[in-house]
Amino acid sequence: MFGRHALAGTSVIAVELVLMQPAAVFAEDSKELPAVTIDAPRTTAHRAVRKQSLPAQPAVARRSTAAQLAAGSGPAQAQPETGRGTAGEARARIDQAPTGQTATTIDRSRFEDRPVFSVNDILRDSPGISLKQGNGPRDFGISIRGSNARNGFAIRNIVVFDDGFPVTQPDGLSRTDLIDPHAYGAVDVIRGPSSALYGNYATGGAINFRTRPGGTIDGVEIGSEGGSFGYLSNYLTAGKKVGNFEASLFASDARGDGFLGNGWFNTQTVNFLGTYRATPDDRFTVKIINNDLAARLPIRSSLNQYYQNPYQLGCTNGTSLAAGCGTVKLFNNGFNAAGGTDTETALQAGLGRNDRRTIVGGRWEHDFDNTMTWRNQFVFDDRNISQPTGSTSAIGDYPSYNYMSDITKRGEIFGLESTSFFGAFYNTLVSSGDTRNVMPGGNATLGRLSSNLFSVTMNYGLRAREELKLTSALTAVAGVGWETTHLRGTNTAYTYSGLAGVASTALTSADRAFQNTAPELSLLYKVDSDWLLRARVATGYGTPQVSNLFVLPNGASGNNTGLNAQTNLGYDLGVDWTPNRTLTLSATGFYEFFRNEIVNQATAISGVTYSFNAPRSEHRGFELAADWKFSPGWQFTAAYTYLDEIYTEYTENLASGATVFSFNRIGNKIPGISPNELTALLGYDQETGRFAGLGAFVEVQWKDAFYMDNANLLKAPGYELVNLNIHYKTELPSDTFKTLNLFFEVRNLFDHTYVASANNISDSVTGAGVQNPASVLANTTNSIYAGSPRAFVAGMKVAFK
Repeated sequence: MFGRHALAGTSVIAVELVLMQPAAVFAEDSKELPAVTIDAPRTTAHRAVRKQSLPAQPAVARRSTAAQLAAGSGPAQAQPETGRGTAGEARARIDQAPTGQTATTIDRSRFEDRPVFSVNDILRDSPGISLKQGNGPRDFGISIRGSNARNGFAIRNIVVFDDGFPVTQPDGLSRTDLIDPHAYGAVDVIRGPSSALYGNYATGGAINFRTRPGGTIDGVEIGSEGGSFGYLSNYLTAGKKVGNFEASLFASDARGDGFLGNGWFNTQTVNFLGTYRATPDDRFTVKIINNDLAARLPIRSSLNQYYQNPYQLGCTNGTSLAAGCGTVKLFNNGFNAAGGTDTETALQAGLGRNDRRTIVGGRWEHDFDNTMTWRNQFVFDDRNISQPTGSTSAIGDYPSYNYMSDITKRGEIFGLESTSFFGAFYNTLVSSGDTRNVMPGGNATLGRLSSNLFSVTMNYGLRAREELKLTSALTAVAGVGWETTHLRGTNTAYTYSGLAGVASTALTSADRAFQNTAPELSLLYKVDSDWLLRARVATGYGTPQVSNLFVLPNGASGNNTGLNAQTNLGYDLGVDWTPNRTLTLSATGFYEFFRNEIVNQATAISGVTYSFNAPRSEHRGFELAADWKFSPGWQFTAAYTYLDEIYTEYTENLASGATVFSFNRIGNKIPGISPNELTALLGYDQETGRFAGLGAFVEVQWKDAFYMDNANLLKAPGYELVNLNIHYKTELPSDTFKTLNLFFEVRNLFDHTYVASANNISDSVTGAGVQNPASVLANTTNSIYAGSPRAFVAGMKVAFK
């Protein structure tokens, strides 16, 4: 199962070839500073517009100066000169860090000297970001300002792009299985309500992953990293720019045993980007992503099970269990309890995921002249799943189509420099998904059909945006988006009676249409070369997905078709201070008001969540980022987020038998939200001398405890982690090789046991109408995954000419 693929031997061969070269090597140029920066270059990147013809390309494989690190400011914010550059360049920046948005760009230099397996290894360096382990090795729930903390798996309330191509499907679902961080040159994190520009589901913001352009790679790079728990990742990156054609190709194979029982995985990823300039005015771009995943999954634990057996070890079968093992109850006959049931562990039942994701996109950009660009883009996105994650298995194919067309115009309005944007879009997803019972027999043996959901999701709308330079120091941005969403579905629930299993069906249908409008307004004021002030008011919206409409609080199929769309109105105030090239500080405060916030919580059925609307809630907090090069070779970076999110109108109904009791949740904290999160890093890289290129850093992660339930009775514990890294990078004096990069990292240095993921749980009530205490809730299963114990990971990369 874990035999090496062809790529597995490439790094060994590369090492042997490198050792055959002359012993003398040249030290890395002193302009290379430590890989410990967060690059959010609103100031420097926009200055590059005046120097480069293609400022939209990421400045990869370099160390960033402090002036480029205004986390919370992207390129156009720090230098609000909307009238410079071509319309095509302005359109490219909209995909990255649009003027007026609160944004951070994480440059490749931040993670090129360390092992990176998942988005968790790169995104935690952005303020406002929270991450939790999902259902799979690379499946992470990404939250911006708590946007996704209330969801049980995958990503909601954020729109995700890859090189500007949407990888969020029309139903709002994004998954990070297809994202191998080795492929990327930069990541743009856009925070706050953003539906004016990104449409449905952008209540939290957007993320754009940018691969390295072929001309930047200019050759081939191979790499390998591996370590504890059988982890091995081999990858290859190739890129070139020849004449009018530029392309890059990334391929990887990653596998491991996992640190949780029944946690092995095997995944392959391919990511291709090619651009051809057919004429001086026409550019064609092709995007292809494919990911195959085979993984086993443990059962999420209760809090008490987590304390007893965090890594789910000794959970071989349901009859002789170690303490704290998670189990699932399966029908012996595969359809009802009349034939008896069997209690099995995840290993015994063979729970896991076997998924494929394929994305093919095309883009045509036409310049009418130097001031106007027309862009057309089409994306086909197919998600094929087989997911026996508990007593049932989700099986289906989910093909979607996404088309968008827009025009960007640079010019003047009443003598003021302006950038105008107008676009239209249409996307749709039609699918038929089965839920089948899992039965005893191992390897996720399937029983009869439990339910079928036929669904249609369709979104279409318009968006407009205007950037206006009012004075040399003041820039205003106004935008609006309008969208219609149509959800249609029929859920067929199957029940079987008697030993013969006579089938009966119950149909529930929904046909819902939503119309949403999202305006936004922002101001940027450049006080002087050191200070940038930012203010923004914006709105977001997110409709339910069709599957939310047919799940009851107990996890069974039923009628939840009254679920409404959520909306939010947010205010941001921020400041960036860059007094010199060695220090950057950024601070942003925000206050967001939600209506009908969609909140999810775990049910008694593993892998199934129930969704409900909280009529009113408020999210407020602040984000801090710092980058300080206090001495040659030394660098300190930090990203801190404070969140205070509460219900301001919500009455929860809890049932005990046939009796329903109501509880007022006003003022309660929204579960799943950690109030304090910090990532800080202190590093040193030797710039000159015989040890040039040698560096090390220590990284600290802190996540505060948070509530798991609406009554605020039970908390998931917080944690502090320390990671230690040493690395070496040098140029090679060779006609074949360019650079060699070696690194070694100890993660969770002090071997702390911690909660990597805790899904929200439902409160319960006694027959007397008294809420059960935390001691009872701590036995609620299907919530927690533990994080990795201490792990050692080493790797290398060799770049060829």
